[in-house]
Amino acid sequence: MPSGLELLSLSPPGWGGVLLAGLMASLQLAVGGYLLGLVIGIGGACGKLYGGPILRDLLEVYTTLIRAVPELVLILLLYYAGTDAVNQILLLLGFATVDISGLAAGIFVIGVVQGAYSTEVLRGAIKAVPAGQIEAARAYGMPPLLALRRVILPAMLPYAIPGLSNLWLIATKDTALLAVVGFSELTLVTRQAAGSTKAYMTFYLAAGVLYLLVTLMSNIVIGFIERHARRGMPRTV
Repeated sequence: MPSGLELLSLSPPGWGGVLLAGLMASLQLAVGGYLLGLVIGIGGACGKLYGGPILRDLLEVYTTLIRAVPELVLILLLYYAGTDAVNQILLLLGFATVDISGLAAGIFVIGVVQGAYSTEVLRGAIKAVPAGQIEAARAYGMPPLLALRRVILPAMLPYAIPGLSNLWLIATKDTALLAVVGFSELTLVTRQAAGSTKAYMTFYLAAGVLYLLVTLMSNIVIGFIERHARRGMPRTV
């Protein structure tokens, strides 16, 4: 029986390379889903604050449903039903069905979930922007999109970073839920390695260390972004 270090080596009989490949797949899912969630969140926050009553009601239904249903249930529903719905729509339009990759489907699933939470985080951050800054942008005749890009988004960023940083860390953990649909991310390959070698403690501790390293590195990057966003602002005591 190989030792723990041999089992974690990058070359056979070690599984280290497999674990790192799973980690990279997890990071791809997390980054893609998080960015998609940010795009949805920006649109959702602006729609809730500045949209018409129908749009606001639809967005309220979206954010309420997504935050009410357990994420594992959402992942199973969106992963299978979502990919099937896309192919059904293609058939109705007269196109051939497509084989949607697990990575694309996973990014979509995490993005939809993240989008609901990002909507509320960004909505609260935008409301924290002093009203005078938005009124000044309107007084200068800025179109809504220009005011959003030049005034609202930069001003709300310091208020949004704490919530968005938490959502990023949640996204890195939510990738593990995609193991239930067979996507080869870190948790699934760890389970496969542990099952093949019976060294459960070794591999699950290694996976925990990898997740911890991702969190520590993320905290460093988030701290730099937050300091940059808050430059010129008074420090809180």
